[in-house]
Amino acid sequence: MSALVYCPFPDAASAREVGQKLLAEGLIGCINIGAPIHSLFEWAGEHGEGEECPALLKTDASLLERAIARLEDLHPYEAPAILGWPCIAGKATAGWLAGLDGGNGSNVQQ
Repeated sequence: MSALVYCPFPDAASAREVGQKLLAEGLIGCINIGAPIHSLFEWAGEHGEGEECPALLKTDASLLERAIARLEDLHPYEAPAILGWPCIAGKATAGWLAGLDGGNGSNVQQ
């Protein structure tokens, strides 16, 4: 089974940097970095707003918890919003993501 992770970043550069590390470590197969969005939020009892860049990361469900934990370590926010879930993928996508090695040195290249 495949999995997706959604996470906003302060800017596209930080999303790209974290995404490249997760790719190099074999924890994700792809990161899609979106155009800036306007976020309204509550943090530490106060309301705020700002611009962020959303990212959608694709991985295999067997790597989901490791990918989330590593993303949390690498993310520039103190307490990043990271949401991950298993999902059903098309055969080609599921096969591609099932080939991720999670840092075991045998990544399938696409």
